[in-house]
This record gives sequence, structure tokens and C-alpha cells, in this order.
Amino acid sequence: MKHPARATKATLRIVLTAFLAGVIALGCLPNMAEAQERPRRNLFDMLFGTPEPDYPDQPMEQPPPRRKVQPKKRPTPPPRQPVAQPETPPPAEKLSDAKTILVVGDFLASGLATGLEDAFSTSPGVVVQSRGNVASGLVRQDYYNWPQQLPGMIDQLKPAMVVVMIGANDRQQMIGDGLNEKYGTDPWFLAYEERVQQFAKLVTSRHIPLLWIGLPSFGSDQLTASAVKLNQIYQSQTTSVGGEFIDIWDGFTDQNGEFIVTGSDINGQQVRLRTADGVNLTAAGKRKVAFYLEKSARRILGDQASPDITRLDTSNPLPAQQANLPGAEPEKITRTQPMSLSDPDLDGGAQLLGSSPAPTITTSSPRDLLVEKGLMDPAPVGRVDDYRLPGSVAR
Repeated sequence: MKHPARATKATLRIVLTAFLAGVIALGCLPNMAEAQERPRRNLFDMLFGTPEPDYPDQPMEQPPPRRKVQPKKRPTPPPRQPVAQPETPPPAEKLSDAKTILVVGDFLASGLATGLEDAFSTSPGVVVQSRGNVASGLVRQDYYNWPQQLPGMIDQLKPAMVVVMIGANDRQQMIGDGLNEKYGTDPWFLAYEERVQQFAKLVTSRHIPLLWIGLPSFGSDQLTASAVKLNQIYQSQTTSVGGEFIDIWDGFTDQNGEFIVTGSDINGQQVRLRTADGVNLTAAGKRKVAFYLEKSARRILGDQASPDITRLDTSNPLPAQQANLPGAEPEKITRTQPMSLSDPDLDGGAQLLGSSPAPTITTSSPRDLLVEKGLMDPAPVGRVDDYRLPGSVAR
């Protein structure tokens, strides 16, 4: 009779051998593709090492190469043509007796003066004098007192007209003349109206034309609201003393009345009119402000603002013997140039026609020959009343 322990060990060996054989069989099983191509091997061959025939490796089929798609080239946009800017004529040399435009006010007035200098650069009879104080206004008379400074400027420069642009710094507490009022109160506006009227009277009382330029809109809503209120005061008080108020509001707002940075310049081109702070003006903006008052200024200055004005040279008069010379024989005139209806010569003549006797003429004019003797010279070749046949000789 066998010992129970030995029987148990033998049983375990058989079980382990079978388990290992199963594991080896599972690990060595070929995949489905290889099983279809290679013959099957049984468990006996795997356990006792029957050699497996060598099979040549089957080359893997390579996928066809992909075609490289060339990206489509986008057409190059045509180069932008630069906008042709009108040529700026060279500045004209100013005359010694040129009329003066005096510009006073704050920093906006200084920019306006620059635009006016550009506008009248070709007018030898006009000079622009800027007397603006950048941080000044009509509120802080303790800082800069315009009612005290303006009369001296007028006496010194003797301007033909005065241009005022002020108020951008006046949105603050009013100090001076015993006043200490906060901005926006009724006493503040009443006192401000009085100061505007007194300032305007300093010009109109001397019978000098006054042009008061209104404020433009600003980037700040509060500054814009103040500008609307102040412009109403400037207009009412300036016209009440005989001055002229010029409104520039529409030139710096859109169709809805809103502040704009970019807009049309004097040539209709879209340009930047305001700086990044929404307060100051660019060079194009300064020129646009000057454009608004240019028409009124030229109307006041008259012929002196014309770029074609000339001055007679009286330092070299004709000798007396030349003034009494007998009239020369008149040249036979068959055609004349068209005469201008506006007479732009501005030759400075002060005598009316017929005030001096006409020179004595010894030869008969074509009119005299026709009226007195019935003779008429043949028409020049090619004139409408030339009826001669081609090739004929004039008699």
C-alpha cells in the first residue's frame, strides 16, 4: 500500500506539469494569420522539442505613398496707390504794411494760429500774430489776467481783426474779483457771462472786428457737456456786443453729434483730427479750425488777403520830361485778348478814366477809315469774316 503523502506529491506534479504545459501552449500559439499559413503543431511536438521549420518572413505590404498636396498660392493683392496730396505753394514774402490778425486764448488758440499761418501763407498782405497762453482762461485771473493783458497787445500790434478761442481750461472754480464760486452753479455761470462780455468789449469798443471761435467736442463726456454750455454763452455774449461767433462743432463730430478722432480734412480726405488724449488737435485739426473762420477773415481783410496782391514801387517815379512825351504812333490792332470782368490786376490806380486828356493821334484808326472814307482793311487770314478763296492774294 502506497503512502498517502507520496500519492499527493505525485498528483501535484501531474497537475503542475499539465498547468505549465497549458501556459506554454498558450504562449506559443501563433496568431490567426500565421495559423492559416503554417501547419499546426500538437502538444507532444511542443513538449519534446520537435524543431519548427523556418519560414521566410513575409514582407509587409507598404501603403502607397501619399501625394503631397501643394498649397494654393493666394494672389498677391495689388499695392495700394498713395493718395495724391495737393502741392503746397511756397510761403510768400510779407509786405511791410501787411494787416495783422491777432489770435488770443489758450492752447487751442495757439493751434488755431498755426492753422491760420498755413491758410494765409501765400497772402503777402496778411500776418498772423499768436499771443495765446497755454494754461490760461477767463476763470483764474489770479494766474493770467486777460482783461489786463489784451489792451496792451492791441496797442502794440494794431491788428486788423482779433480772433479769440478760449474756455478749454475754464471748467474749474472761479477765483478773482472777490469771487470764489464752484463750477456748475448759477452764480458761476452768471459771473462767467459777464467776464465773456467784458472781454469781447475790449475789442469791439475799439471798432476792431472780433471773431470768437467756439469749442469743439472732446473725448470726455463731461468736457463735451461743458463745451456745449460754454458755446451758448460765447455766442450770446459775443453777438450782443457786435462780434461774430463761429461754430466749429459739426467739423469734429459724427452725424449723431458724437466725438470723433478721425474725420475729413479741408480736402475731403479721412485723416486724424485729434490726439490720443481726446483734447488737443493734430496739424490737420488745427488747419480745419482755421478753415472755418477763413471765409469771414478774408471778407474782413478784403483785397489784402489776396495772394495776387502787388505793391507799386513809388521809389522810382518817371522823370518829368518822360511824362510830357508826345504820344507814339498807335499800332494797328486787328485782334485783342479777352478782358477780365473781375479786374484782378489791383494796380493801385487812383484816377478815373478821362481825368487826363488823351494823347494826340496823327493817324486814322480802322474805325475812322471805315466811318469817314468807307475803307476797311481786309480781314486777317483765318478770321470768321475772311471770305477769300485759298491761294488768292489780298488786295
